[in-house]
Amino acid sequence: MELQQNPWRFETASIPYENPWIRVTEHRGINPAGNPGIYGIVHFKNLAIGVVALDADQHIWLVGQYRVPLEAWSWEIPEGGGPHGTDPLVSARRELAEETGLKAREWRQIVQVHMSNSVSDEVGIVYLAQGLEQGTADPEETEQLAVRRVPFMEAYHMVREGAITDSLSVAAIQKIRLMMLEGEL
Repeated sequence: MELQQNPWRFETASIPYENPWIRVTEHRGINPAGNPGIYGIVHFKNLAIGVVALDADQHIWLVGQYRVPLEAWSWEIPEGGGPHGTDPLVSARRELAEETGLKAREWRQIVQVHMSNSVSDEVGIVYLAQGLEQGTADPEETEQLAVRRVPFMEAYHMVREGAITDSLSVAAIQKIRLMMLEGEL
């Protein structure tokens, strides 16, 4: 059975929290079982943007940083946010240059995902960047980054072993591996 209509009946909505990056909406109403219920949604004010920078030697760039919500260090593809209404490719070019100093001649969108669709409306878009040229990185003041160029298969094994857990990075690296196996790269 395929249901395509919202089984919740929302009666009220409030915004208990908002900052420059997110807005939380709390809906109150009747849940699918017919009982009173609440549903909270985190609305992201930006798209999640990621870039797999793949060079001619089959190496990619990973960015490491401390992630406060996880209370842990995380290795990821270069990624960040892009304002809604702005071409995501413009944001991808900016993020890659800011975090790694790289510029690319060739760009291809490879993944679009819903980041955590049970509680958020955040959309993530990942690009493959090739034809790379090294410049100088210029990270934001909120970022303290470590940047590594690694063989692609090392990054793929990091995903398989659980050393890379960032969802956008996992999806992107697995997509690149699939593209390699299917002869698309």
